[in-house]
Amino acid sequence: MTERGRGPGLRARITLLATGLVAVVSVLLLWLGWVLAGEVVASVPALPTGTTVVVGGIRVEADQLAEALSNDARDRVLLAGSVAFVCVVAATALLAWVITGRVLRPLREVTATAHRLSVESLGQRIGHQGARDEVAELADTFDAMLDRLQAAFSAQRQFVANASHELRTPLAVIRTELDVTLSDPDADTAELRRMADVVRTATLRAGDLVEALLVLARTDGLGVGATGPVELLVVVSGAWRSTKADAERRGITARFHHDHATVTGDAALLERVAGNLLENAVRHNVDGGWIEVRTTSGPQWTSLEVASSGPVIAPDRVPELFEPFRRGGVDRTSHTGTGLGLSIVRAVARAHGGTVQATPVPTGGLRVVVAFPSL
Repeated sequence: MTERGRGPGLRARITLLATGLVAVVSVLLLWLGWVLAGEVVASVPALPTGTTVVVGGIRVEADQLAEALSNDARDRVLLAGSVAFVCVVAATALLAWVITGRVLRPLREVTATAHRLSVESLGQRIGHQGARDEVAELADTFDAMLDRLQAAFSAQRQFVANASHELRTPLAVIRTELDVTLSDPDADTAELRRMADVVRTATLRAGDLVEALLVLARTDGLGVGATGPVELLVVVSGAWRSTKADAERRGITARFHHDHATVTGDAALLERVAGNLLENAVRHNVDGGWIEVRTTSGPQWTSLEVASSGPVIAPDRVPELFEPFRRGGVDRTSHTGTGLGLSIVRAVARAHGGTVQATPVPTGGLRVVVAFPSL
């Protein structure tokens, strides 16, 4: 594909336009002055017949005086006007070039900054300090866009690093178990079964992580797919069936308070939200603890609230729980879960136009409220 030839720059075009407009106006004014000068000077008193008058060093008969004065005045206006025309047009071109250059300087800075940008140099900004006009607004908008891009790239790099770390762990476990077992010539059936069980657990963990990453990428990148009325009671009931056995095994008591709460959205994603909240409530709970689930419906917002007992969480650590690969207020070295539960909850809520708020329970545990727009 061939590139089109670049024409005159914006500065040159504005200068030519301003100079052309001034030249046209000057020509009109000069013509108007030439006409008026001739008509005004031609209006002279009548002189006696046979009288001669010297005009411009030339003797003129009285009956030709008006025409001679008119022609002389027009010649003088034309001469002086031509000089003034050249000076005005030249001054206009110079001033237009200088002023346009100053006005368009932020645009050149935007262009220069854009040429210098790369993934490793997103920290550069224009920082326009001039008058607050449209050009300044453009520069500020460009800087704001760079802020968002830098934050997105930083989050992406951190996410990729964390995901690589998480996937490396089960792969390392699988490789170690295989190497140890294969290096033992006396490995019996029991040893092979133990190795297979460890490998199966590691592959399940890697599969859960990949599935969670796909859900997060789908929600963040593509948003909500098929939508329709979804009853929160239905999604909560379906999610609880998957975690009920673990809760009963640990002696965790669950209490449910349901209102007629219906939202518009993707049923699978909404069930994933309820499932992640309940799984976290069970996984990060204490033996013999409690879980309380409440759905409420209001004129503007319909909410799903899941509260549970558990370890005490400092209020300043709550925002960290929504970061990828954070588990129960600790870092990603924990060995339970994928560390993407609340990240997926937040992404799904945002895709549905909702919000997520989490607050620590004073006696230990966490309360998470997901609000969706009401029907």
